[in-house]
Amino acid sequence: MTSPGENLRINGDRLWESLMAMAEIGPGIAGGNNRQTLTDADKQGRELFQSWCEQAGLSMGVDQMGTMFMTRPGTDPDALPVYVGSHLDTQPTGGKYDGVLGVLAGLEVVRSLNDLNIRTRHPIVVTNWTNEEGARFAPAMLASGVFAGVLSQDYAYSRQDREGKSFGEELERIGWRGEEQVGARKMHAYFEYHIEQGPILEAENKQIGVVTHGQGLWWLEFTLTGKEAHTGSTPMKMRVNAGLAMARILDMVQAVAMEHQPGAVGGVGQMQFSPNSRNVLPGTVVFTVDIRSPELAKLTAMRERIEAQAQAICADLGVDYAMEAVGHFDPVTFDPKLVARVREAAEKLGYSHMDIVSGAGHDACWAAKVAPATMIMCPCVDGLSHNEAEDISKEWATAGADVLFHAVVETAGIVE
Repeated sequence: MTSPGENLRINGDRLWESLMAMAEIGPGIAGGNNRQTLTDADKQGRELFQSWCEQAGLSMGVDQMGTMFMTRPGTDPDALPVYVGSHLDTQPTGGKYDGVLGVLAGLEVVRSLNDLNIRTRHPIVVTNWTNEEGARFAPAMLASGVFAGVLSQDYAYSRQDREGKSFGEELERIGWRGEEQVGARKMHAYFEYHIEQGPILEAENKQIGVVTHGQGLWWLEFTLTGKEAHTGSTPMKMRVNAGLAMARILDMVQAVAMEHQPGAVGGVGQMQFSPNSRNVLPGTVVFTVDIRSPELAKLTAMRERIEAQAQAICADLGVDYAMEAVGHFDPVTFDPKLVARVREAAEKLGYSHMDIVSGAGHDACWAAKVAPATMIMCPCVDGLSHNEAEDISKEWATAGADVLFHAVVETAGIVE
């Protein structure tokens, strides 16, 4: 049996065709995708992925969070599997590659092994995690969080979308609640391939990001309660203005993030005014602060500052204040041995590469709590993601999938 050298590559055309076919399910309105978790579009995407996996000879397992595990058997019945995957769900205005690239590249690894008639000692499991995005049901990385034991299944099932529909009910509705106990599986290693979602690789003209760490984050949901009042007839000194309190908190979050440079970010991407009328001061404002850093000390300090100052701002304006942490994970250091294996694969294949820290959260962050794990990244145009204009090239996608193929096969062990 030929060992996988630099002459062995995945089928880039087939990977790209799979990406384009999946993008036809849950189309957006501007060229991207709206395939939010546990919607009918998500169900259709799962069914397409399942059909492709079955054609490739994989057997399916589904756990009680709806996560799909598609297995190519190994030759050693006692060897733990090598897992590779990401997610098929998207943002409401998401792109065609975020998450999807990692799942379909995992499938392409298996297809290429089949083409080359290569057997591995360890099984290989291609994984589609449920609700990575957290767009419909917060927090993000929900299924992998339950798998890693950091979130309870009851908590996950109780999460509700804006229409009051629960995760558990919607999982049942689309027919993808499996019987397998969540977290019962054991992993030899976990690999995740993803677009960078940032501008660094493109700016540095590098084909491969060797991900060494992942940023930690806090999602802090604030509920500020003031007094609804007419914007024209209520004197300025007599207002209890929740909107003003929110504005001051937003400005404060920017200042706190800047004071903790380098290696810290903070901002607000979601807010809701009630009653949201142009001539009524809001009675209630709900918004989520997103802060991140690869350094735990900075992340902790930022949260403490933001909470203390937000309370002070609200007290000064007479606005009632409540805060709930709706998402969190500590910074992650990925497995040095697997990181080195990714780097070596890129070098063997002749691809330009650099070490990089993931600015976004990924299922690999939770998988790293229960098994050796790492990530591979490819560039994306202008660093744009969570946007229908998100774009990559076929060549970028192929290069990263080649590296994934070699790193996974090296870890799974070729049987001569």
